[in-house]
Amino acid sequence: MQERLQKLVGQALTRLREQGGLPSEPNVPVRVDRARDPSHGDFATNIALVLAKPAGIPPRQLAEKIVQALPADSAVRQVEIAGPGFINFFIDPAAQFEIIGRILEEGERFGRSETGRGQKIHIEFVSANPTGPLHVGHGRGAAYGATLANLLEAIGCEVHREYYVNDAGRQMDILAASIWLRYLECRGESLPFPQNAYRGDYIREIAQDLAGRVGDRYSQPAAEVLQDLPPDAPEGDKEVYIDALVDRAKALLGQEAYAAVFRAGLEAILADIREDLEAFGVGYDEWFSERSLVRSNRVEEALARLKEAGYLYPRDGAVWFASTRFGDEKDRVVVRDNGQMTYFASDIAYHLDKRERGFDYSIDVWGADHHGYVPRLKAAMEALGSRPERLEVRLVQFASLYRGKEKLSMSTRAGEFVTLRQLREEVGKDAARFFYCMRKAEQHLDFDLELAVSRSNDNPVYYVQYAHARVCSVFKQLQEKGWARDVARGQGNLSRLEEAHEQALLTALARYPEVIERCARQREPHQLTHYLRELAGEFHTYYNAHTFLVEDADLRDARLNLIDAVRRTIANGLKILDVSAPESM
Repeated sequence: MQERLQKLVGQALTRLREQGGLPSEPNVPVRVDRARDPSHGDFATNIALVLAKPAGIPPRQLAEKIVQALPADSAVRQVEIAGPGFINFFIDPAAQFEIIGRILEEGERFGRSETGRGQKIHIEFVSANPTGPLHVGHGRGAAYGATLANLLEAIGCEVHREYYVNDAGRQMDILAASIWLRYLECRGESLPFPQNAYRGDYIREIAQDLAGRVGDRYSQPAAEVLQDLPPDAPEGDKEVYIDALVDRAKALLGQEAYAAVFRAGLEAILADIREDLEAFGVGYDEWFSERSLVRSNRVEEALARLKEAGYLYPRDGAVWFASTRFGDEKDRVVVRDNGQMTYFASDIAYHLDKRERGFDYSIDVWGADHHGYVPRLKAAMEALGSRPERLEVRLVQFASLYRGKEKLSMSTRAGEFVTLRQLREEVGKDAARFFYCMRKAEQHLDFDLELAVSRSNDNPVYYVQYAHARVCSVFKQLQEKGWARDVARGQGNLSRLEEAHEQALLTALARYPEVIERCARQREPHQLTHYLRELAGEFHTYYNAHTFLVEDADLRDARLNLIDAVRRTIANGLKILDVSAPESM
């Protein structure tokens, strides 16, 4: 109905322009929203207020012209002008029944549209460093990114899902050194484990597998490994110590052996991440390697373009990007004084590569702790000639996991964390995906394990799935009684749906396409979980107040068509969240 009214208003504006009653510009999109107060109608638009100034016409007077130019439509019972120039639409009650026929006809397509057709959108999400298993904090970004991609596809966008593999740089070297030290332990060497190395059983497992494959070939005496190294924390600097140990590993192992240790860690952890995400319902069109940028000289090329444009300068032996010229709080280093390129330099090259692949928009889903990184990256893209709005960064706040009153740690370096896999095994994929999307991404989320596994109405995902299962149970009971639904008879008797609960369900069902559109445009999947809970609530109230399988076949079939429309809509929404819609519970 919302889309139908927008077309009517658009036709009225076109008619006024053709008659000379409106200037041809600006061609402002028409927005029709649901009225918050039913006394003000079912829908309203503020288009007269938006166009009044450029048209040079008082808004209320313009609203009158628009109303007069509106084409007739049987669904619109009344149109009123309110306040300074709002146009309120009152819908004929009979028109509300049309939504049931539409849902039954469109099935899985209900709620989908082509409003985003022609837009190519790149969405990069999770992209956790391959230095350890995914933890529950990564899970929230995975659920958000995957659901947002589904929403964008639901409105017709062409979506490319990508994982950026940070397989170059210091953290990967620390991972390799950590694995090598555990490997040496497997071969009988005794060494102190660095404060800043990666811990956790997964490091031991990779080292044991490596030892089983190569035997003593990569072994070195502990005394030679530790000779003349600077002190580790707490006596010394843990950062200096781990960097020295990485250099020692490279020197003692040699290029080929060090690369083999490096590769063993990368491949094992990346395989684990892939498997974990696939089991979580998250798939990608591409896994993009940071090292591919380095090998292809794309980083140097990006920096050369910035230099040619006059945005790089030397200082204190390093090379700096003048990001303050684009609103950043300070300039940023792209090449360190030791000649090594920074992560920022690689990120510039990566985002330049995205742009040159022809995407209209790039959406990056990052953890909230990266908020300070956004201005510098947008500055770099603007310096390279890209419009800032083509890069969107969505920050996802941390998710804290509780078992009872105990808050669980999520430190990957210490190895004391709950993995995404452990969470999924404990509460199930459905609960994890739904719970992660229940709050706005920018808001902190406390994940309640006990609630997630409870079979109660307080558990949101259970509450929604139970509504779907309840409808299925009604149709099973229908068969058990030896009755059959006549869909056409039900459609012919929808006027029998006079109860307040039935009217509330009709209104809720009609909102679904609007919710999908708004979720996608505003990048807010949590609105979908809220909608599904509200729809389930309306259904449960209806279920508890009325009998569906009544003797009156006309009324029975009308009610069955209504609850079948509810079931299909819930199933469609859960599919976008990648949550199952069980037929029994």
